[in-house]
Amino acid sequence: MKKELMLAVLIDADNITYKNIKGMIQEIAKYGVPTFKRIYGDWTKPTLKGWKTVLLENAITPIQQYSYTVGKNSSDSAMIIDAMDILYSGKVDGFCLVSSDSDFTRLSIRLREASMYVIGIGEKKTPEPFIAACDKFIYIEIIAKDEPEISSSTKTTTPAPPKVSISKIDSRLIKLIAGSIDDLADDDGWAFLGDVGNLILKKKPNFDPRNYGYLKLTPLIKSLGKFQIDERTTENRNIKHVFIRNKVSK
Repeated sequence: MKKELMLAVLIDADNITYKNIKGMIQEIAKYGVPTFKRIYGDWTKPTLKGWKTVLLENAITPIQQYSYTVGKNSSDSAMIIDAMDILYSGKVDGFCLVSSDSDFTRLSIRLREASMYVIGIGEKKTPEPFIAACDKFIYIEIIAKDEPEISSSTKTTTPAPPKVSISKIDSRLIKLIAGSIDDLADDDGWAFLGDVGNLILKKKPNFDPRNYGYLKLTPLIKSLGKFQIDERTTENRNIKHVFIRNKVSK
C-alpha cells in the first residue's frame, strides 16, 4: 500500500477568500494528509472579517502577523520562516502553499530542492514563475466551481453551477500532449495515458483537465479528436488501461 504524503498547508489570508477554504481542504486531501494547517494575516484588519467560523470548522490555526508598513504584505515573511522550521522538523513529505503572490517562488524552489513535494493553489492571475516552481498548481476558480452553493436564508444546499472552462483548448495544448506521447511512446507509437498525464504535469504544473471543463484526462483527450485511443482489458475485467498515440497523417 502506497504511503500517504504528510502535507503542511500554509495559507496567505491576504490572497484568498474564506469562501473557498472548505473546497480547498477537500482538494488537498486528494494528494495527502494535511497535518500542519496554518493561515497568516493581520487579523485586526476588517478585511479579514468572516474567517473565524471557517477556521474552526476546518481546524486551521490562525497566525497573527501585524502589518509593519502600509501597502506591504507582512504575512510573506512569517509563512516563509514557518515553512523552513517545518521543513527542518522532518515531519512532512510536502507543502501546500496557498497564495497568488510570486514572492513565494523562491520558497517553493527551496522546498523542492529539499525533496519536498510542493502544491500551489492560487487564482488564475498567479504569476507564471510561482506556478512553474511548484510540482502541481491548482486554480482556486476550479475548486470554487466544484463546490455547492449554500443559501444562508434557507440553509439548503443547491447544486454547483455548470462547469465552465477557464482555459481555452488551443494548439499549445495539442502540441504539449503530442510531444509528451512522443517522449514516452513504444516502437508502435503507443504510450500509457497515465504516464503521459504525469509527464504533462511535470512540463506544465498548472495542467488540469478541469481547466478545460473536463473532470478527467481521458474525456479531454477524446474530445480533441487528434489522437488514437486503445482501451486494453487487464486481468481484472473491471479495470482497463488506456493507451494513446498520435494519429499518423496520410
